[in-house]
Amino acid sequence: MTKFGKDPRPIVEIFCQAGQEALAASQAERVEAIYIGSMNPEEFTGESNIASQIAEALGLTGIPALRIETASSAGAAALQAGFQAIASGYYRRVLVLGGEKMTHLSTSATTRILAEVIDRQERQCGATMPALAAMITEKYRQKFRLSQSRLENMLCSVALKNHLNGSRNSLAQFQKAITRDAYLASKFVATPLRLYDCAPITDGAAALVLTSEKTDVRLAGIGQGTGPLSLRERDIFTSFPATRIAAARAYQMAETSPQGIDFAEVHDAFTPFEIITSEDLGFFPPGKGGEAAVEGKTALEGPLPINPSGGLKARGHPVGASGLAQVVEVTKRLRGQTRAKREFKRGLAQSTGGLGTNNFVTILERTDSRAVQSPAPPFLPPMSPAVPKKASSPAAMSDEGEIETFTILYVTPDGFLPPVALALIRDRNGRLLMAQGEDNVQLKIGREVYLRRMDEVYLFTVKSQLQKVQESLKRLLRRGAASPSKEESPAEKKL
Repeated sequence: MTKFGKDPRPIVEIFCQAGQEALAASQAERVEAIYIGSMNPEEFTGESNIASQIAEALGLTGIPALRIETASSAGAAALQAGFQAIASGYYRRVLVLGGEKMTHLSTSATTRILAEVIDRQERQCGATMPALAAMITEKYRQKFRLSQSRLENMLCSVALKNHLNGSRNSLAQFQKAITRDAYLASKFVATPLRLYDCAPITDGAAALVLTSEKTDVRLAGIGQGTGPLSLRERDIFTSFPATRIAAARAYQMAETSPQGIDFAEVHDAFTPFEIITSEDLGFFPPGKGGEAAVEGKTALEGPLPINPSGGLKARGHPVGASGLAQVVEVTKRLRGQTRAKREFKRGLAQSTGGLGTNNFVTILERTDSRAVQSPAPPFLPPMSPAVPKKASSPAAMSDEGEIETFTILYVTPDGFLPPVALALIRDRNGRLLMAQGEDNVQLKIGREVYLRRMDEVYLFTVKSQLQKVQESLKRLLRRGAASPSKEESPAEKKL
């Protein structure tokens, strides 16, 4: 890996450093193919045909080079492609790389590019990745009946843990622990998420060599799953089914279960994602991942260390590199190349693409320590093929609804002035849609709103208490007018 953070070098040069170091460390005389994960070099740096550029820069022109893209899990996707090529018997040794260069752009420009991976209708309202993550967090708080202070304590615990772990990682972007006061003093990005709840904008690359030959570390299991792109198409907001599917496949292939994992590197682009992912992987029951962090169960000295490298939160998040960097970190820890006092036998890496829409789980283990295996847990989804949903005619939008979840966005993409109130609204016909608030007060899950459409954007206004009373009276009067009096004669009814 390169050191993550701000790197003045061109993106191809950053990739080359990681690739050359991996080749040197493996002592491989040659590789037969290159697999590259990168999310969006076209917009981040203006570079295209990146696979050919990297092959040439590494002096490997002539061998196949292929770029893979699955949003922010592109590095993990490149690893899976390389694994499948070797498992098929087509190649014996390949080089896998992942990387991105992002820091030279403004925050608003980077936010806009990152938002391109989410649903078009949602981003037209001003939604960003932090905004949607915040809306998921608010829904999680409601479902598990957490007070604002309790949720805040959970998120803070994750942030403090990962920054402390990053302070021990010489390649991390942030190598300084933070205090609770510093966390609470950080500004809101999208309520309830603060600056210290969000991974930074980062440059960096990671690389490894995969081989069919036996080495000291074995790729024991790998899995991938996908989920709906938009929030409005989801049946559940407090879990990522794509992670659960990927985990089931990886556990099954590795012939193990959550209890067989010694430590994990998971996708914590936002602190609540670490909590949700720890539950989706089966480490903790639903709603208990945050408590585990508060109690120190996921700390480096705890029974199940999560993100001992500092995670995306402190190590940094060059989007195309992160999924592969996790695997590099797991490999180093299994080999005892870190300052950890404990010996680990099996580690897991989980990478998220987009808003949990294209996710990967990879399990690595030391080949000298094959343990007694345990079956996959029953809570994970079965490996039955997905059945396509039948297309149905969308119901017409009603002009009223209620808030399913919401956020107030303070760091907005280009073209939007902060703050922006956003809400997922369920209208009277049961249809979910993303809408922008005409004000940012009185927002609460379940609150009734008026809806209207302006061009391609839905706008909502929270109903006041007076308006609710007036509407109730109108409904009562309408019902009274429609119901004839008991004292009326048949003739009067006719009149």
